[in-house]
Amino acid sequence: MAAPLAIRLLDRLPDAAGLYHRLVLAVGPARSGKTEALTELATANGWPRINVNLRLAERLLDLTQKQRAVRMPGILDDVVRAEAADTVLLDNLEMLFAVELSQDPLRLLQGLSRNRTIVASWPGSFDGRTLTYAEPGHREFRKYPSPQAVVVSAHEHLTTDHAGQQDTP
Repeated sequence: MAAPLAIRLLDRLPDAAGLYHRLVLAVGPARSGKTEALTELATANGWPRINVNLRLAERLLDLTQKQRAVRMPGILDDVVRAEAADTVLLDNLEMLFAVELSQDPLRLLQGLSRNRTIVASWPGSFDGRTLTYAEPGHREFRKYPSPQAVVVSAHEHLTTDHAGQQDTP
């Protein structure tokens, strides 16, 4: 039986520590335990957990659509930096995928993880090699072969590091 997601994420943090992007992704569909795992990690370790959709919506509300697309990466960076923590947990990322914001969600998370460890809930799937969001044909569909991140699947035993190598926890 697999260990709970929070424990598997915590176990993989050292793997991210030496990487260029200190990014750990908890990957799974809605209601797969990602938020629960991040909440457990926040409570147990005192790390901040940010509801990205809520924080971005508050800050983007008064901007035009063009301003939102241009300023969103800087606003997200400000939100994370304001936490002044070496490890930050990011939850509810769906807004990053909004077509009208014209962003690359994985690249945004990688940028945030250059100077701190980011553990983010990724609403999608991982097959051991390819990270996806939404289904092919969906307007927000994203596909990332060999993502530069440590990936921990919420449902499966597969995890990977930055080189796309698989192992089991």
